[in-house]
Amino acid sequence: MGKALIIGAGGVASVVVHKCVQNSEVFEEIMIASRTKSKCDALKEKLDGGKTIIHTAQVDADNVDELIELINGFKPDVVINVALPYQDLTIMDACLATGVHYVDTANYEPPETAKFEYKWQWAYKEKFEKAGLTALLGSGFDPGVTGVFSAYALKHYFDEIHYIDILDANAGDHGYPFATNFNPEINIREITANGRYWKEGEWVETEPLEYKEVYNFPEIGPKDMYLLYHEELESLAKNITGIKQIRFWMTFSQKYITHLNVLENVGMTSIEPIEFEGKMIQPLQFLKAVLPDPASLGPRTKGKTNIGVIARGIKDGEEKTYYVYNVCDHEECYREVGSQAISYTTGVPAMIGAMLVMNGTWQKPGVYNVEEFDPDPFMEALNKWGLPWQESFNPELIDLDLEKEEAK
Repeated sequence: MGKALIIGAGGVASVVVHKCVQNSEVFEEIMIASRTKSKCDALKEKLDGGKTIIHTAQVDADNVDELIELINGFKPDVVINVALPYQDLTIMDACLATGVHYVDTANYEPPETAKFEYKWQWAYKEKFEKAGLTALLGSGFDPGVTGVFSAYALKHYFDEIHYIDILDANAGDHGYPFATNFNPEINIREITANGRYWKEGEWVETEPLEYKEVYNFPEIGPKDMYLLYHEELESLAKNITGIKQIRFWMTFSQKYITHLNVLENVGMTSIEPIEFEGKMIQPLQFLKAVLPDPASLGPRTKGKTNIGVIARGIKDGEEKTYYVYNVCDHEECYREVGSQAISYTTGVPAMIGAMLVMNGTWQKPGVYNVEEFDPDPFMEALNKWGLPWQESFNPELIDLDLEKEEAK
């Protein structure tokens, strides 16, 4: 059907490449481009020889002119951005300059501050409309599938959704004392930032990891989970009819929290530059260089993830509850594509989003989050491409009333 340019060569990009090659009827030709071309070449060597033609290239995704030259040379139908969130805007600029559709998995972040907001990318809406191009934002799992889950719930089971809790559990064990399952710099910035949740038309801010609940996850069991801010809260609060409250929860072990607290206390999670041996460095970037590469965790990680959405609202005047979730096995992911489940659950939806844009199913001029499109084709594709979902109409609910907690 067409050609895709995949920018990035990390763990998520590896899954995207594997899935595009599996889906060769849609992705007839792909190019893998990264700052480090040898990583792209390694992926090509591993997967070459099938129906999908694979090319590689070196590119600095911070450089719009380099991106434009690369895109004009390859002439893809879509650019799949699985590089760093700091590079979203330069890649969007290059897509506009070359007339190519855009797909990413995470919102833009300014390098100098931990800000998880869509405002910078939403500001491109009119530009993409005038260019007749689609920019699909957040086509990973969370954000991504969680937004599709919410839209699917609203379409099929509710007239209005009043409450959404997004639950992200990773029960995987990689055997290291401390490691992050995706880019350490992004992961730690996310966790150490203040929490926020949406309630009655406004944001309520919390201290980092201030609220903890224990939830009994299907196929995983009871896990400690903490209230965080996550970018899909911003778009879902805008796009889901009737929403009164939306929260995001992620699981962490006590061992992980203890290591994180120590690193934070000694300044290693800071993004404020310091001078070291005559050079200015960010402590967090140094920590990233010391920690295990998330792409290396695949062969060591055992256990499962469970990520889903609990929605409560009204259907035909009656209260209704609905839980939709995916369980993913780390070892099965590694056997299939050589990556652990965190990369897998992000990479598969990125391929699906790009496929739906390429084939016209999710193609309309402008900048959109995934929940603004018809969820049914995406949900069907999840079952087909490795992320089958399950439903429950009587799930365990999260009892924590944050207003009462705040009043104590």
